Amino acid sequence: MTTIPAGRQQYILSLIRREGTVTVSRLAQELEVSELTIRRDLDQMAARSLVERTHGGATERRNLAVEPDYLQKAQEYPEEKMAIGEATALMVEAGDTLFVNSGSSTLAVIQALAKADADITIVTNNADAFWACKESEHIRLIFCGGVYRQRSHSVSGSLASLVISQINADKAIIGVDGFSPSSGLTTPILEEAETTRAMIEQTVGKV
Repeated sequence: MTTIPAGRQQYILSLIRREGTVTVSRLAQELEVSELTIRRDLDQMAARSLVERTHGGATERRNLAVEPDYLQKAQEYPEEKMAIGEATALMVEAGDTLFVNSGSSTLAVIQALAKADADITIVTNNADAFWACKESEHIRLIFCGGVYRQRSHSVSGSLASLVISQINADKAIIGVDGFSPSSGLTTPILEEAETTRAMIEQTVGKV
């Protein structure tokens, strides 16, 4: 089993979502680590509102914060996100410059593009894009800079907007938290909204 905390915690979250509750002793045995390590993982997950700690284990947390933790969102609907990523990648043409914002759904698009062979440029504030593209010689990856937000695995702020304002993209691939008939695309974080708005404004083609 993985010794990386993020990998263990993804496994734990998946198990809790499937079974509703887990125990420290069981997790320690299945993940082949000490019970102290598992308690530390569960404490960290509880601090991020992913789970509810119990005596000897943890249960599923049902009252989530307004902004769900990235790890939690990354575990939701993996097959659907993969399908969206593959379908969206088919719309991209060789030579395109793309804006791609943060989120687990947009990361699935980047992963699909990394497997393709079209020479493209991706401009993104998605911090996980590096891991998706680090072996892809056909992708020119540009990070827009800014302040890193651990909760969303992204960068945003005035520096990000400044970099984006210097680029014109052919297409923008945008992930959002919701849609309002009156307000349009929505997200609970102001900095993320400003970065996404800047991407849309600098896109000359399809969004």
